[in-house]
Amino acid sequence: MATIDKQEISDAYEDVRDDKSSTIWIVCKYEGNNICLAGKGDNYDELSQNLGDDDRAFAFARVIMGDELSKRAKFVLIAWSGANVGGIKRAKMGTDKSLVKNVIKSFALEIMATDLDEVALDVVKDQLSKVGGANYGTGVR
Repeated sequence: MATIDKQEISDAYEDVRDDKSSTIWIVCKYEGNNICLAGKGDNYDELSQNLGDDDRAFAFARVIMGDELSKRAKFVLIAWSGANVGGIKRAKMGTDKSLVKNVIKSFALEIMATDLDEVALDVVKDQLSKVGGANYGTGVR
């Protein structure tokens, strides 16, 4: 089982959750057998640049959802396993995810992704709207 840099990741997690912060995503990657904060940013489109074919990572992001009547932040946890990651390392991520979930505790949606199309903003928003409950507006996002 891997170890995790709890304090650094917890601080970054709280930064993403803070409505006053411009940080909307973080990425945590494996460095050897340790899961460490590897990046953060304020533009969702830059998140995918931190997810490569050889990477195993966990990402946490704030996505603004709603319609013209109500806007609110929703959070998503992404478990990323790139196309070149072997089966054993991919399987170990399943047990290591519990370490990450001890730090990143609150999210509306969990995605397990191996392709960048699966974490595109429009795809994530579509999935969030399906798990998000009532939508009383005209459907404009």
